[in-house]
This record gives sequence, structure tokens and C-alpha cells, in this order.
Amino acid sequence: MSAGGEPAVAGGAVAPNKIIAFGILGGLIGIYAAHFLDSMISPVFSFMGALGAICAIVWGADAVRRVCSYGLGTGVPSIGMLALGMGVVASMFGLAVGGIAGPIIAFVSAAIIGLIIGVLANKVLGMNIPIMEQSMVEIAGAGALTIVGLSTTMAGTFMFEEVLTFVIAPGYIAVIFIAGGMGILHPFNACLGPDEHQDRTLTLGFEKGGIAMVIAGLVSAVAGSAAMLPTIMIGVFIWYTSFAKFYELTKRDSYKILGSGLLPSEEELQ
Repeated sequence: MSAGGEPAVAGGAVAPNKIIAFGILGGLIGIYAAHFLDSMISPVFSFMGALGAICAIVWGADAVRRVCSYGLGTGVPSIGMLALGMGVVASMFGLAVGGIAGPIIAFVSAAIIGLIIGVLANKVLGMNIPIMEQSMVEIAGAGALTIVGLSTTMAGTFMFEEVLTFVIAPGYIAVIFIAGGMGILHPFNACLGPDEHQDRTLTLGFEKGGIAMVIAGLVSAVAGSAAMLPTIMIGVFIWYTSFAKFYELTKRDSYKILGSGLLPSEEELQ
């Protein structure tokens, strides 16, 4: 729950507008590149859908850190699951009715759902978070692009019939839900506190996106996609490099690590 008032709003070296552009443009470019290059050149290029999903995940992680800096506490995991919940509904609607414009319709639908939920949270529930409406639009949009991007890599296309056959019917949509939700909620949940910094938090977003990409590659193998190997290899590379960077930033932000030794025995305390 929010404590209300005017807390220290999350800042960072990279402005929100730049990260929003990175998430939207990177997400859509990756999704459409995967779809068209898969059909026109080679199925191996469907890995680009997962790269688009990583862009959306990092955007969503930044949106979570901005809204949760108002004191959401235990609401951090919940808001990540909410993002993917809105994203699943919007994605399935957009892909089912949109055809080639499916990813864009999914994104716009998610934004509308997010706006409605943001208004209800502030006006009805009385959370009184100044950026709640905008943040819900961002988080929902990031969730939708994450769903579509990972689904495109798994199925080799974002056309609804193939996504239904290769992603939804076998139950892999649940894997996307968890992997995408963790990517959006976990970075701030792991880094929150007085020493939280944008670069460390978003680096963890890239790391979780790498894991999601590896999972998408494993699922694409079940579907017989030629993109399995590059998807897994690129995902592992992103995971390894971002985790190494996260470890470096964690050491930078920690004050001191001390070995306390064994706790004193009861006799020594007397």
C-alpha cells in the first residue's frame, strides 16, 4: 500500500522518456523483425522477438521502480503480476483481431486497460500516487510487448493461429507469464532500499530478460524452430554479461562486508 505524500521520487541517469522509447520502439522493432525475417529469409531470425521482449522488460522494470518508490512495499510483486495479467489479455485480443497490426493493437489495448486500472487505483481505492495512471499504462504496455515478443520467438510468428498452436495450447503461455513477470517485478524488488540505483536495478532487468530469452529458445526447440541455438546462445550471453555487471554494481553500492565469525556461546555471554 502507498504511504501517500511526497516521498523521494526515484531518479536516475537515464530519463524515463528515453527508456519508454527504448521499450516501445525496441519491442515493436524486435517483434516485427522476427516475424518478417523469419518468413522472408530464415526461421533463425525469430530470436529477435525475444530481444524485443528484453527491451520491454527493462522498460517495465523502470516503470515499476518509479511507481513503487512511492511506498508500495509488498505491492512490488503484485504489480509485476498485474502487468503480465493485463498484457496477456491485451495480447490475445490484439493478435486475434489485428492480423499484421496485431502487436500494435495489443499494445494500445494494454495501454487502455492500464489507464483504467490506474484511474481506479487512485480515484476509487484512494492510493493517491501522482504517477499511478501513467505507470499503469507503461507497465501494461511493457507486459503486452513482453508476451508478444517471447511468443513470436517461440512460434516463429505473431499470427494468432500459430501462437495459439505453439504457445497457448501447450501451456507455454504460463511460462511466459512467470518469466516476463519476474523480469518486470524482480529488479526493483531485489534492489529496493536507500541504496537502490537505476543502473543496478535495470542491469538486473537485462539479466532476467536473458533468462526469459533462454526459456523461449528451449520452447522454440520443441516447436522445431531453427532459432533454438542462436536464441539460447544470445540469451546466455546477455544473462552472463548482465549478471557480472550486476555483481560489480552490487559491490560498488555496498558499504562494507564483514565476517562476524561464530556467534558467542551461552557460557561466553554469562
